[in-house]
Amino acid sequence: MQDIKLKARAKINLSLDVMGVRQDGYHLVSMVMQNIDLYDEITMEKTREDIIRINTNMSILPNDENNLCYKAAALMREKYHIKDGIFINLSKKIPIAAGMAGGSSDAAAVMKGINEMFDLGIKEEELREDAVKIGADVPYCIMGGTALSEGIGEILTRLPFVGELDILIAKPDISVSTKSVYESLVLDENTKHPDTLAMINAIKNKDYKKMYENMSNVLESVTITMHPVIAKIKEMMENHGADKALMSGSGPTVFGIFEDSKKAMKAAEFIKESSIAKEVFLTKTWGMLPCQIM
Repeated sequence: MQDIKLKARAKINLSLDVMGVRQDGYHLVSMVMQNIDLYDEITMEKTREDIIRINTNMSILPNDENNLCYKAAALMREKYHIKDGIFINLSKKIPIAAGMAGGSSDAAAVMKGINEMFDLGIKEEELREDAVKIGADVPYCIMGGTALSEGIGEILTRLPFVGELDILIAKPDISVSTKSVYESLVLDENTKHPDTLAMINAIKNKDYKKMYENMSNVLESVTITMHPVIAKIKEMMENHGADKALMSGSGPTVFGIFEDSKKAMKAAEFIKESSIAKEVFLTKTWGMLPCQIM
């Protein structure tokens, strides 16, 4: 196979808890992750050059070894002794620095794409073991769907698909450093931790009322303090029909879940007109493979 084209889907956090910090500085998490049908498009081609080249539609993104796609390709080339060069064209749609694992999803797609393009026959479990070397969210992005993510993100348990729900995405005109948010988080007796087990049981029972009640993100205490506009967007979504609104990851993106599609469309129109968010998308939860060959 000379080339391949893939869709790399974003994720949201239905629940995000931080349990502690390892000696190496990595935070121990317990998160319920969910793919959505908002995606970047990645095209890869074999080349005769002994290099990795990257082109993107976003000038702010690096096109060298600082790009996660480059890191993923370099890891695969070295481990599996690939001699061909690889050209990667990345068309971004997932908001950048937004708490939606856009870069991690792109890296996962590159790994899966190279596996297919070079007919390596690598199993998902081995890809996930390699993926954690690139970033904590990349193993989940290899697996996708609805999942419990533990450890630093590498311990994954597949959960039943939450079901097809309308999702409204709104990212204000700010970017957040995941590293700075985690470093600013204070875990003490006053920390309000999500009930992850209750969330998992609600998903298994398709009990949406219980799911909404248990949706929680411990990082909101940090990021909303830095950027109060996040709380305003959450309130705006819920005032306009969202069954629940929550910050995804370390933020600043807010997502709203709607069981009523008409309410979701009206809320999207209102938020666009309000100009409170720079990027607004209406999409759905996604229960199939996150990195889809086109």
